[in-house]
Amino acid sequence: MPQLAPSRRNLLALAGAALLPAPAVLAQRSFPSRPIRLIVAFAPGGNSDTLARLITGKMAAALGQNIVVDNRGGAGGTLAAGAVASAPADGHTLLFDAASFVVAQFIHRSTPFNYERDFAPVGMVAEVPYILAVPANERLRDLRGFLDKAKADRDGLSYGTPGVGSPGHLAGVLLAHRAGVKLEHIPYRGGAEVARDLAAGTLPAGILTANSLNPVVQGGRAVALAVTSAKRGGIPGVPTIAESGIPDFDITSWNAIFCRSGTPEEARQRLEAAIDAATSDAEVKARFAEIGAEATAAEPAKLGERLVRERALIERLIRDTGISLG
Repeated sequence: MPQLAPSRRNLLALAGAALLPAPAVLAQRSFPSRPIRLIVAFAPGGNSDTLARLITGKMAAALGQNIVVDNRGGAGGTLAAGAVASAPADGHTLLFDAASFVVAQFIHRSTPFNYERDFAPVGMVAEVPYILAVPANERLRDLRGFLDKAKADRDGLSYGTPGVGSPGHLAGVLLAHRAGVKLEHIPYRGGAEVARDLAAGTLPAGILTANSLNPVVQGGRAVALAVTSAKRGGIPGVPTIAESGIPDFDITSWNAIFCRSGTPEEARQRLEAAIDAATSDAEVKARFAEIGAEATAAEPAKLGERLVRERALIERLIRDTGISLG
């Protein structure tokens, strides 16, 4: 049977279809469709802001769109979180936060959003160890000596941290509880101020990041005693609290990226891949290490599990010690 010549309408339809991108290409191009806004829950120039800016270039290259950093520091991170919670759930507005993300719900109970309900983990970016340190003139060289001194003093010892609810604060509360000593928390506005008073010998102890502590340790004005995380990090050669006699001790800071709950899976997967591209880059890893942070794989499922564990830990600390985070 002779074939019929295609009609003009059919020819136009075929030609149009040939010009359309394949479905796989469409899927790749549907996100991101415009520049991404990364809302950082900290002021410019700090540790977290520095880490955020170190990854945005590599992430932008992987995504094919610019990433604009928007600093919204203040109110314990709730200003930044609120801005993301009120944005569309399309992956174009993201939250860059730290371990304070978990603590905030225990401090700010009247926010119009809910941290557990309204956010989904995109991925980890960095682990940031906290370190217990004392002034060099204290002549303490290990955790056991520090705890012995705290036990010998009826009033215990004071320790400074970057603020109420910081990993340093929680680590001090847990250490006092587990070791049976009295430690009085003194909140500062930042780790640099803690390091300054340690170096001056006016603060008996501090629990702060390696980035803030390193200059005074290297200058011989403070001594790092133990790392609060499960594994060593931040300052070479410093043992963990667990290694020093308090088993299963693990409190550390971290940085991660979150999106709105309900963000399409395609967008979340592309963002996860972009984080991995950035944090696996040799130059980025080296720059992270310079400020005492360890670049990590995104692994959003593991981040989600970590959030659950850390919320449970804080609830136990509040119940067992009476700690006030409000």
